[in-house]
Amino acid sequence: MNVTELVRVSIILLLVATGVALLSRRVGIPYVTGLVLAGLPFSELMYRSVGLDPALVFNLFLPILLFDAGINTDVSRLRSTFKPIALLAGPGAILSGGIIALLLKFGLGLGWMPATFMGVMLANTDTVSMIAVFKDIPVPSRLSTIVEGETLFNDATALVGFNLILQVYSTGSLTFLEGIQQLLFFSIGGSLIGLVLGYLSVPIFARLDDPLSSLLLTVAVALGTFQASHFLGVSGAVAVVVAGLIFGNLGLSNQTTASSRITLLSFWEYASFTVNTFIFLLIGAEINLVTFWQTLPAILLAVLAYQVARVLTVYPLLAGIRWFDRPIPLRWQHLLFFGNIKGSLSMALALSLPTTLPGRDTLITLVFGSVLVSLVGQGLSLPWVVKRLKLSAVSPIQEQMEQWQAELITAKAAQEELDSLLKSGILPKSVYEEMRSTYQVKVAGAEKSLREFYNRRSGDLGTSKGDYMGKLDAIRRRLILAEISWDNCGAF
Repeated sequence: MNVTELVRVSIILLLVATGVALLSRRVGIPYVTGLVLAGLPFSELMYRSVGLDPALVFNLFLPILLFDAGINTDVSRLRSTFKPIALLAGPGAILSGGIIALLLKFGLGLGWMPATFMGVMLANTDTVSMIAVFKDIPVPSRLSTIVEGETLFNDATALVGFNLILQVYSTGSLTFLEGIQQLLFFSIGGSLIGLVLGYLSVPIFARLDDPLSSLLLTVAVALGTFQASHFLGVSGAVAVVVAGLIFGNLGLSNQTTASSRITLLSFWEYASFTVNTFIFLLIGAEINLVTFWQTLPAILLAVLAYQVARVLTVYPLLAGIRWFDRPIPLRWQHLLFFGNIKGSLSMALALSLPTTLPGRDTLITLVFGSVLVSLVGQGLSLPWVVKRLKLSAVSPIQEQMEQWQAELITAKAAQEELDSLLKSGILPKSVYEEMRSTYQVKVAGAEKSLREFYNRRSGDLGTSKGDYMGKLDAIRRRLILAEISWDNCGAF
């Protein structure tokens, strides 16, 4: 595809995505599900098929999505929910992949190698649909952190597992000890590269006063970390996740101005949204409806296999977590099971299968069909499930707490921006002192209320301090922009 044709197709896709955004809100269906449905006729309408290129997904789309998730993840929140996340993304993903492989081996008569590939590809979860629902229907902070964290590390697990199986297929054998060594090499090597490049980027970022130059640095870190890891033969997904976590929690520290934080976070939010838009449209374009209907029984068996595997991993693993961590409510487990939606990475892995693999075309069809059934079937009913589980109920106590949180966050954000305006010479010092004293009163009042509230009601909330701080951070990111806009209008 030449440049002119690429631009033409991109414009068409963007216009379709805009229409889907308007229509999905009116009809009440998830945006990503609407994108997949809108993409279905693309292969028929265009004279040349447009679809997912695995090289494009792995080298551009995946680093963007992983880095955006990393910089928006608060390590303190992640630490407070790390045990259930580690269980689901580690042993849970491996166990789920094994169950899927066994069921498809005997259910569809696949060979062991094709069945193992299928297990890895269908054990991966894509929670873009769930996160989109969470924006409209608030759920407990700890639950959303578990969902986001599982996706963050599940992608890395899937890529590492796929590479290991690919090595077994290429070499013909791999002992258990060699497999463990390779797994550690991929994971630890990727983590080290992410740590080094992430830490190196922080002092450079601190010296950049221009938000646009800082933005270019983050793009270089995200894409460069992935390419460096690939060159050294370690996991690029793990490296990008680690680099994103370091940059988001150290680079975007309190010393960074609110304007710089907003510029960076807004850019990465837009980049992630754009990438997801193209991916889910192209998922629809990749699916041949005629082939889909012809293989529907086998596809439904594959869907049943990964759902059975999810049941046999989520409920047993999270039931036993009460022995070493806070228990996970059963209603949360229901959502983690039902939100087992497949997405772009599963399809990209399917397209990356070796051309010499027996039954490769059949495996691709099964994966593509499973993704379509998952996105449409589970995606359409997900908002209803969240409401039925009554996860969004907010008590009067929580409402009062969140009101004080909002007051504290907006007042501190305004103070930061006032300091920036004073240093730049835009705001006179007399006006600065008057406005800052007003916000200082708000900060002191909100802090006092929250301190008294926690001393009095911490036992009634059923949440830890880590969840509380995580919720503060999430609200802060959403409200800084509104407060800055108000201040700028007032200053001029």
